[in-house]
Amino acid sequence: MTEINIILSILETLKEHKPDSVFINSLHHQFCNRGGLSKKQLEGLQAKAVQSNLISSAKLATLEAIIKKKPTRYKSEKIKTIVTEKKDEAILQLLEDIINKFPQHKMVLFLHSKYKHNDLLTDTEIAEVKRLHKVLLK
Repeated sequence: MTEINIILSILETLKEHKPDSVFINSLHHQFCNRGGLSKKQLEGLQAKAVQSNLISSAKLATLEAIIKKKPTRYKSEKIKTIVTEKKDEAILQLLEDIINKFPQHKMVLFLHSKYKHNDLLTDTEIAEVKRLHKVLLK
């Protein structure tokens, strides 16, 4: 419960000192509506509080402890797809076989168009073409 009072106290002190600060007003509004702030927002609040020299060192230390307690969120890395480097004529033949039997198959039409426009198919797409050929034609 004291965490909320410390953060709110810091926000109100900064808001009184600079009532036209968009950042402080936004943090105050979000804190009052949602009941908390993210780690990044608290770090921004700490930076503003240190700059202002109005906040006691005890409150700054408490704010720093609250920030350290919060977990750091990391974005996951993008998934890298492995693409084959050469056009495989056998894949083209498989695609055309499926299109001859099922001319409206949207996925096969998409992959065929991609192949014809010299876009390389991923290993997953090639495996899917082989699977579809096996399921649909045999």
